[in-house]
Amino acid sequence: MRRSLTLIATSLLVALAVAAASGAPGASGARARKAGGMIATPLATKGSRIVDAAGRPVVLQGVNWFGFETSNHLAHGLWSRDYRDVLAQVRRLGFNTIRLPFSLAAIRSREAVTGADFAAGKNAALRGATPLEAIDAIVQEAERQGLLILLDNHSHADNAYTEGLWYGQGFSEDDWVETWKLLAKRYRDQPNVIGADLKNEPHAEATWGTGGPTDWRRAAERAGNAVLGIAPNWLIVVEGVGGGAPVPGQQLDTHWWGGNLEGVRKHPVRLDRAGRLVYSPHEYGPGVFPQPWFGRANTPALLEQRWKTGFGFIAEQGIAPILVGEFGGRNVDMTSAEGRWQRQFFDYISRTGASWTYWALNPNSGDTGGVLKDDWTSVQPAKTALLQRMIARQRVAFRGSGAVFTAPRRSRGRVRRGAVPRAGKPAARAPASPASPAAPSQPAPAQPAAPAQPAAPAPGPPAPGSLSATVVVENSWNAGWCGHLEISGPDAALAGVRAAFTLPAGTRVTQTWNAERSGDSGRITLTLPAWAQLAGGAAYAATGFCVEGSGSAGDVTIG
Repeated sequence: MRRSLTLIATSLLVALAVAAASGAPGASGARARKAGGMIATPLATKGSRIVDAAGRPVVLQGVNWFGFETSNHLAHGLWSRDYRDVLAQVRRLGFNTIRLPFSLAAIRSREAVTGADFAAGKNAALRGATPLEAIDAIVQEAERQGLLILLDNHSHADNAYTEGLWYGQGFSEDDWVETWKLLAKRYRDQPNVIGADLKNEPHAEATWGTGGPTDWRRAAERAGNAVLGIAPNWLIVVEGVGGGAPVPGQQLDTHWWGGNLEGVRKHPVRLDRAGRLVYSPHEYGPGVFPQPWFGRANTPALLEQRWKTGFGFIAEQGIAPILVGEFGGRNVDMTSAEGRWQRQFFDYISRTGASWTYWALNPNSGDTGGVLKDDWTSVQPAKTALLQRMIARQRVAFRGSGAVFTAPRRSRGRVRRGAVPRAGKPAARAPASPASPAAPSQPAPAQPAAPAQPAAPAPGPPAPGSLSATVVVENSWNAGWCGHLEISGPDAALAGVRAAFTLPAGTRVTQTWNAERSGDSGRITLTLPAWAQLAGGAAYAATGFCVEGSGSAGDVTIG
């Protein structure tokens, strides 16, 4: 469900002031710290490298865990797992950083988060918490687990990652800057919060170096300096643009959303404090959108040259470090176009020593999948093995036998971010410059039960005829759409419950998460996972899918 927000700057500033009054979770005073195996902070930059508190080079090797930027207002997967368990697993897998997306709407919300499993003591610290307080809990536990946190403003309104500017939908540029100032004040003394990824994937109208309202370089300088005025030890992470007019000095014809950093050649970002700036491209493969450079006999050579020309020059010339904020895909084999692209990019990162955060931990990223499987617990073994090779800075083979990089002719629809071109993102990560995956939303009313209160017994199976279901469209583009099932009814266990709907001719399901699917076209049946349930009056919305074609789902039944 997408919220309709009409805000004015005054109301947001009041809300931010209230949130700030609750205080930051960290101790007072900046200091270097290394706890639980965590990299010693604060971090800084030196030429092309990020360095720790002692000046030693470090490589941030992380994963994206999304959800706070959706109408859930909470990291996804907590409907089945405890957040502490998730963080412990992230650390065991070898990652040292989590990029944590959020929306401005989530940060200003005073409603308690919902959609979390509170049974048997799970997620106890999140009961009655606002989204910002839930971020506090995750940040503090991440520190105990030795994990760094990079905050990422993914959208202004909920689920609005397809919007190209840092303002809009009732939010002004001032609102965006004030939110970053609030977060800087709240977490400046929290040693594992290392910085601000100012805006996810600027694109479309976003320009670079023009000096006007749509100039992303100007806005990044304004917000970055505002943050550094409060949290002088943070890193300021600046993405590129994409999908709009060429930037000054541009050599490549097109880029993914947020991937065009060629403007740095003539108009680098200028911050008031040295040693704080990190540039962050996003990069995807043909499974997200069939860009024109895929499907050629010389695709591997083209990719290497694109990466060097598009952003690699920044590190090569010692201008600033590179952190690849998003990249990912479903396939990692040696024969598919996406698998070979992904392996080559893994190898590029290993060779160059760039920092990175993989998209995504979540399995419900519609066009990329995740590190975790749909059960939110077990990992994708082949993908995880290659990520761990990257963590070890080992080379990754990508020139196996089989077809050349032939791009599948389909539109990309990242559900985590939906289905628009990352390349231009209108074409579902279109050939001009794309975006990020979208995630199914799972709204639900607040559950103010006290943490000390014993957990309620698990609900039993639903009574016949007690459930109702609808299909909610979250993202749509010219060649398809993504959505989720929204199931309502009394508290009940939904394990094995079947929901069905009908798609018209010419429309078929291409991706499904958190369900077993029967059929790709016509009548589709989705069997819900073992952990699915209705509890505390909250609707269930963790099961979703993407389709190819413009037809809508009809005749939805459940039971």
